Amino acid sequence: MSGVYETVQIATVDGRRLEVQVAGPEDGRALVFHVGTPSAGRLFAPMVEAGSSWGVRHITYSRPGYGGSQRHAGRSVADCAADVAAIADELGIDRFMTAGWSGGGPHALACAAVLGERVIAAASIAGVAPFEADGLDWLDGMGQENIDEFAATAAGDAELLAHLERNAPSMAAATAAGLLAGFGDLLCEVDRRALTGEFAQYLAGCTGAAVENGIWGWFDDDIAFYRAWGFDLQDISRPVTIWQGGQDRFVPYAHGQWLARNVAGARGELHPGHGHLSLVVESYGEILEDLLAHVG
Repeated sequence: MSGVYETVQIATVDGRRLEVQVAGPEDGRALVFHVGTPSAGRLFAPMVEAGSSWGVRHITYSRPGYGGSQRHAGRSVADCAADVAAIADELGIDRFMTAGWSGGGPHALACAAVLGERVIAAASIAGVAPFEADGLDWLDGMGQENIDEFAATAAGDAELLAHLERNAPSMAAATAAGLLAGFGDLLCEVDRRALTGEFAQYLAGCTGAAVENGIWGWFDDDIAFYRAWGFDLQDISRPVTIWQGGQDRFVPYAHGQWLARNVAGARGELHPGHGHLSLVVESYGEILEDLLAHVG
């Protein structure tokens, strides 16, 4: 049933433990959803309900180091593909769709590149481009909070660790109301309007759970984005759609434009009036419909 959320522990091939959440019809078409950074793997009820109406079974997981998932030190973006394959195998899923929002975007692309025919189609929703993307000013248009975080990443592990540890207490204590102040310069006006009610509560819960066992998931995500991703965007042979909002200050519009040009065979859904949060909240039905168009 769509209202039943099951949280399970699944072992990876190298013996780590992953925290996985599943919801939606058991016989539905599977969709693996990659959450953002920093975030524990939690499903948002309205997205699950939208998926259930289309016959979609949602699956998400906490990437290593987040929530109840054990750390995988030194992981690359591409390493997520083996974890997703282990999850799918354990759940008895042969082929699946995949989507990633924000920091989850590169991980959805990694699955499309590495897992080949197991991936029916993929969506990157407000996802970042590679740090050394040719012709892209990676930080241009980002809010100051992200500029500071990635300046610390570029400065080395010790600087990044110190930066995240300074910010972790506020993340751990995140509330729906507190996110408006906490996101600061990252929020454009359309995102500020979207950050209310059930969605704001959901984000606060994901953020707090992300750092409940330390900052290592967040740390390893930032390092993985900054380094080589471990796969070639031109090796992707599965259908991919790049969704991006023009008002986004978490991941600027230029990232989506660059990905739409440089991911092999990708189709761009670039929406000038949307931001980072409003895009996923208001366009998720369209995203599902686009993914499902490739089923069968």
